[in-house]
Amino acid sequence: MKTDLLSDRHIGIEEKDMEKMLSTIGVKSLNELINQTIPSNIRLKKPLNLPAPMTERAFAEHVNALGAKNKLFTSYIGMGWYDTITPAVIQRNVLENPVWYTSYTPYQSEVSQGRLEALMNFQTVVTDLTAMPLANCSLLDEATAAAEAAFMMFGLRTRDQQKSGANILFVDEKIFPQTLAVINTRALHQGIMVQTGNYKEVEFTPDMFGCIVQYPNADGNVEDYRGFTEKAHAAGCKVAVAADILSLALLVPPGEWGADIVFGSTQRLGIPMYYGGPSAAYFATRDEYKRSMPGRIIGWSKDKYGKLCYRMALQTREQHIKREKATSNICTSQALLATMSGFYAVYHGAEGLKNIANRIHLTATYVNKVLKKLGYKQHNTQFFDTLRFSLFDQISASQIRTIAESKKVNFRYFENGDVGISIDETTDIRDINVLVSIFSIAAEKELPEISSIPETGSLKEIFKRKSSFLTHPVFNQYHTETEMMRYIKRLDRKDISLAHSMISLGSCTMKLNAASELFPLSNQSFAGLHPFAPEDQVEGFAWLIYNLGEYLKTITGFAGVSFQPNSGAAGEYTGLRVIRTYLEVKGKGHRNKILIPASAHGTNPASAVQAGFTPVICDCDEFGNVDMEDLRAKAEANRDELAALMITYPSTHGIFETEIKEICDIIHSCGGQVYMDGANMNAQVGFTNPGTIGADVCHLNLHKTFAIPHGGGGPGAGPICVAKHLVPFLPEHPFKGGTKNTVSSAPYGSAGILPITYGYIRMMGAEGLTKATAVAILNANYMAARLKDTYGIVYSGANGFVGHEMILECRDIFQQTGISENDIAKRLMDFGYHAPTLSFPVHGTLMVEPTESESLAELDNFIDVMHTIYQEIQEVKEGTAYKDDNVLVNSPHPEYEVVGDNWQHAYSREKAAYPIPSVRDNKFWLNVARIDNTLGDRKLLTTRYDSFE
Repeated sequence: MKTDLLSDRHIGIEEKDMEKMLSTIGVKSLNELINQTIPSNIRLKKPLNLPAPMTERAFAEHVNALGAKNKLFTSYIGMGWYDTITPAVIQRNVLENPVWYTSYTPYQSEVSQGRLEALMNFQTVVTDLTAMPLANCSLLDEATAAAEAAFMMFGLRTRDQQKSGANILFVDEKIFPQTLAVINTRALHQGIMVQTGNYKEVEFTPDMFGCIVQYPNADGNVEDYRGFTEKAHAAGCKVAVAADILSLALLVPPGEWGADIVFGSTQRLGIPMYYGGPSAAYFATRDEYKRSMPGRIIGWSKDKYGKLCYRMALQTREQHIKREKATSNICTSQALLATMSGFYAVYHGAEGLKNIANRIHLTATYVNKVLKKLGYKQHNTQFFDTLRFSLFDQISASQIRTIAESKKVNFRYFENGDVGISIDETTDIRDINVLVSIFSIAAEKELPEISSIPETGSLKEIFKRKSSFLTHPVFNQYHTETEMMRYIKRLDRKDISLAHSMISLGSCTMKLNAASELFPLSNQSFAGLHPFAPEDQVEGFAWLIYNLGEYLKTITGFAGVSFQPNSGAAGEYTGLRVIRTYLEVKGKGHRNKILIPASAHGTNPASAVQAGFTPVICDCDEFGNVDMEDLRAKAEANRDELAALMITYPSTHGIFETEIKEICDIIHSCGGQVYMDGANMNAQVGFTNPGTIGADVCHLNLHKTFAIPHGGGGPGAGPICVAKHLVPFLPEHPFKGGTKNTVSSAPYGSAGILPITYGYIRMMGAEGLTKATAVAILNANYMAARLKDTYGIVYSGANGFVGHEMILECRDIFQQTGISENDIAKRLMDFGYHAPTLSFPVHGTLMVEPTESESLAELDNFIDVMHTIYQEIQEVKEGTAYKDDNVLVNSPHPEYEVVGDNWQHAYSREKAAYPIPSVRDNKFWLNVARIDNTLGDRKLLTTRYDSFE
């Protein structure tokens, strides 16, 4: 019987469908299927101890009540987060639009042209504002971007520097403390020594390879780094600059005074503070360093008929492809937030950004003059938006704080008693008068209120930007809401998302992101909080985070949790850092080998290297299981150096290995720890967990198992859960009083999206979560049963069943017909489907994961499409279709080709565009044909200004 619980809406399969599906699989009940799939020796003995499920209405009331417990003060704290205004047209049409937030990473460019254009806009904004020639399409946050800058400069050392062992990174002392903490964590086991000090006093030595400075610095001062940069370059050092992106609308950009790398946050380009995240970091560099740049880059290319189009360039730098040879730990970007920031710049244009930045600076200048008039001592001579000042002898910071908090205002309070003020886009006349009144009350001097800001800035000419930016037409024609709305819609029509059809990507879990879970993202009581707000102002959010942590510990069977990691790959790194710290404290810091089965998640080897370990790859047998003999031999051979095993369960081969407990025992007997990659946790929830299996730590992909949307490549969240003995080594944060293992800018990482997972768990409950796992396994096995006689399934478990995903065999097809797995992937687009995971983890195959959210009708339609494509392959095999002119090798067929006058194929337009009746009801028209990837890599063009001409 239907209930009003979310589980009935989230799970796509109804009870009436199950008999047919189970019969097709060859089992009598869902319980029998689970018993045949998940080994009995790792099954939980009792249901998960979670609160009873809430209805969607009850959850809405509950989360609003939690939000009401937060106190939304006016924030002048700054330090990397600033209140901003998200244009309503962007909030409504991007942030709250499932076409944008449910789309996948744009590996399949032909069905991602809208998203790719939006990200190209973002790259263009970054290159223009920084005056650097090349930018990527976002990183996780400012602090991790700083760490990536450090590694990139280290990797770019000259041969002589490498030979001499140059390993000192100079970091100016006026950098944000959270950024320094992350740099220290990430540099610790990469052979990099971090030296901090005053950039004016540094003496360059042959041991130095790079420098990092902040612009404006953490005290708000705008420093002239020209001379410093020249000295650094003369000494063979590269210079990376953490720059406030909005300030660059007024200040001379770092690219014009010699910076090699410029990075920072784009949060203040229209993204709420979200209690620390998510927001998109940016990263820009010189063109000659493009092959060393971390993250994803969007570039131009052409389709097979010469039409200009976008694609994700240089994809081979992705860490799951390069594995242990990867130079970065970045896999997830912050694509949704980068898209929003790009649209913010499109909507405002250059003049709009200048006006916003200028208003902020004029306000800061006025406040500075008033404070000086009141007798407060300034620390800033040149500034953009941030002031630091000392108080009178008779006035204390606690007095200022008491007055400020009575007026619902937060400042930054320095340890020495100084006070900091950062003005932002939202600061208006009322705010200014309240702000000034706080200091006039403390000084016991009355000042009249003002009705307008004096239009007098304080920047010297040497710091003022003279160069133009955002001159491309895209930044100059969508400044009305009507035009902006239409531009956004024009782009979203070019993308396939879950709003169109099932996305069957294996290992990526493209499940429903329920609207009721996403509502808190637009709730200002959560979105408007600064991550360093006093604890008594964030009671509701703190309660939510604490309880979510308790739920995740219950689900994983562990004792501790950290929400700091901003992505799954960051979670992998963090878990390994925790293991390393534990081993060091135990006097076993020499252990540096990590065993990684070939069936583990693809990012594991890169994360191991980034954490300072040496990966040792273990073989798999012909059935896809870990080769136990090889594992034992390598564990024993590395017994004295073995730090851990990284294993994915169920594996990326799509199977539950029956010997998993024995695998854990082998590692523990050699003195190592077991790291379980949580990429496939959605096949465990409610039936087993890492703690029961025998692991010591795992990360969780909240954007997979726990319903946070992928957002076109991010936001992600990768919290880690650990066993009791590892709890003392979890990440700390400077704002919370520690710097050990700090891995992100904010104490709770991308806290703003945690309410989504909290809502998912509260509305699904233990029974709903467990059923979701069971149905995910049911759907995968149903699909495998119906496709095994055509394509074939590469791996299955001990009893002949797959887990929650499967690998379709395409290698024989290629041998017999020349039709590749890539041709099948492109042909699926003509049917309105995004491709499965291509050639991973086994080359020449397709990995499919249907998830629990899809209906039987959608599963059947996808299967019918796959069978239709198989029949088209047989036509090539049998010679009834030409090998060099058939619907597969020519796919996808864009609209302009199908409706054009020059149709030259041997098959009909109908066969190309409407191969089965269901396509007519839901046709997704592509606007480009198959894209030339080689051209896009050979000539890398990455901004809107670039041209092949």
